[in-house]
Amino acid sequence: MSYINESIIYNIYPLGYCGAPRENDGQLNYRLDKIYDVIPHLKKLGINTLVFNPLFESSRHGYDTIDYRKVDCRLGDNASFKKICEALHTNGIRVILDGVFNHVGRDFFAFKDVQQKKWDSPYCGWFQNLHFNGQSPYGDPFWYEGWAGHYDLVKLNLQNEDVVRYLLDSAVFWIDEFGIDGLRLDAADVIDVNFFKRLKSTCKQKKPDFWLYGEITHGDYNRLANAEMLDSVTNYECYKGIYSSHNDHNYFEIAHSLGRQFANGGIYQNIYTYNFVDNHDVNRVASVLRDKNHLNNVYTMLYTMPGVPSIYYGSEYAVEGKRTRDSDYDLRPCLDLNNVPGANYQLCEHIIRIGKVRMALEALKYGKFENVNIQNEKLVYKRFTENQTVFIAFNLTNHEDRVGFDSRCTATLTDVLNNNETFHANGWTEVHMPAYSARIMVVNDGSFKLDLNVENESAPVEQASPEPEIEIGAKYRHYKGHEYEVLHFAFNTETKEKMVVYRSLSKPEEIWVRPYNMFRETIWKDGRQLKRFERI
Repeated sequence: MSYINESIIYNIYPLGYCGAPRENDGQLNYRLDKIYDVIPHLKKLGINTLVFNPLFESSRHGYDTIDYRKVDCRLGDNASFKKICEALHTNGIRVILDGVFNHVGRDFFAFKDVQQKKWDSPYCGWFQNLHFNGQSPYGDPFWYEGWAGHYDLVKLNLQNEDVVRYLLDSAVFWIDEFGIDGLRLDAADVIDVNFFKRLKSTCKQKKPDFWLYGEITHGDYNRLANAEMLDSVTNYECYKGIYSSHNDHNYFEIAHSLGRQFANGGIYQNIYTYNFVDNHDVNRVASVLRDKNHLNNVYTMLYTMPGVPSIYYGSEYAVEGKRTRDSDYDLRPCLDLNNVPGANYQLCEHIIRIGKVRMALEALKYGKFENVNIQNEKLVYKRFTENQTVFIAFNLTNHEDRVGFDSRCTATLTDVLNNNETFHANGWTEVHMPAYSARIMVVNDGSFKLDLNVENESAPVEQASPEPEIEIGAKYRHYKGHEYEVLHFAFNTETKEKMVVYRSLSKPEEIWVRPYNMFRETIWKDGRQLKRFERI
């Protein structure tokens, strides 16, 4: 098995997350260093694999590559990113990059050479269907194929040996110099499958557990995810099924997809799919759900279905965003993940809990799948190995109800998601379900318990001595230099979480609120741990 079975993935779109200019201004700025600040947050979430969408030098959005071996100057440089990779690896977080190998931007060096030298350029064969019998939509004295009709994205000729060698050497460069652990393959459904065969062979020789997954929105996953090519693909079928089944109060939809894919006889039993509920190309799930009370169940399903779960940055706080007719930039906002406006901390806490459950249960990481009871508004399925069986039950109604299912055993069911509440199973079993809730029930002899409040190895590194309590009236300096006075404490009405209320000393009219534990925690900056707020 790959390390991916033991993973929870976090996905960041760097240019948006860092607030980079939409057009490459050529100015070096170490914006991506802000990642140091969120390492403790990632570890609280149980994240141990981080996927960066494009960060190679590009003209605009990252998918119009200029240089495959250089970090986009709007984010930093190779030296700064190497330190980021080292810090992430030190904290037990693997790094996967977005490999955009289907097309390049018009500023790509080889395409610029064709523009300058025309038919005398040695790179004419690098691009798909490039010929001098016509004119491009941009006025070039030659024609070329643009990806999906977008002529700012010049399609590469992946049957050209020089192109293939250049891309393979680029992948090796990132493995050797930065120690990356995998690649996301953009537009995988239109890439030459022979290229994937060579890419897999090359990467696995360098790093046997290197993980390759492809972006594919439809079609047969087995065509690309198999022993010869990619390890996995994006599971768009279940992405749609998860939110749609909640919106339509129709669990038959997602149950059909899960059964078709993963049950005994399922077509994707041998693929550990990349699972998600939103990403940089689709509307945020908090914007898609008609009833946000379903968010907890959505993520519980994501974490308990077969495959690896992935969180898109900010969605753990229910950040919203929809693409418009003219732009998808709202899907890729600049965020301070330690201070998200309107953050849903209850959802984040839930995701932390289900992350701990997932990592603790063998059946959720390695188990087979079987639908047990499917109703419009209730669903029970099980995950099981030879050593462990877990029943996962969902109630998407707005009222308390009972959910019944055939446990096929006489045993104790311990709901590790809800304070280890126990139920006696003797064949047909019924459990009480609060509104909008889920249960994750482990079959056992009555002795099994899981403490979700105990910090595990994924938790932020604590200082050897306890942090002093925050005091009302005391003044503190933020690690970025601004100074504040603590005014009072408050409590979140929903979660009862303790909050710090404080004001800026330079702008007294600015009043801020931050979770108490976050106020006094340490953060990572340039590879060093600092106090977020130091008492003056």
